[in-house]
Amino acid sequence: MQRNPFDEIEQMLERMSRQVEEGMSGRAGLGSIPVDVRDEGEEFVVTADLPGYEADDVDLTLSGKRLEITGEREFGYEEDADYVHRERRRSSVSRTVRLPEEVDPEAVEADLDDGVLTVHLPKAHTDEGHQIEIDE
Repeated sequence: MQRNPFDEIEQMLERMSRQVEEGMSGRAGLGSIPVDVRDEGEEFVVTADLPGYEADDVDLTLSGKRLEITGEREFGYEEDADYVHRERRRSSVSRTVRLPEEVDPEAVEADLDDGVLTVHLPKAHTDEGHQIEIDE
């Protein structure tokens, strides 16, 4: 398999973007989602930490070799409570994960359990090649 130099540049730009985000926020991961990506032979498994988020709060989008995870939630408040200070109104996070290979979008499965999102992405099976007959 040939390496695509543009893939390496894209990965470098993603790393730089995360570093800038972390530097501007003063702490790692503000607004970002920590993820692990495992290659388990027939599939990739992406695990992401989303504490406090419910399945309805999270959207997953697969586009080519990119998995985009976004989450948004609102905190409920007691209207008659006497708040001295209030910042927890809305929380949103996002992360784009670049996968090393194409996956089968029809076979992707995901679940969210106790704030841990697990996405199973079966690899797309492509033939290395096939014989083509030539008509005379």
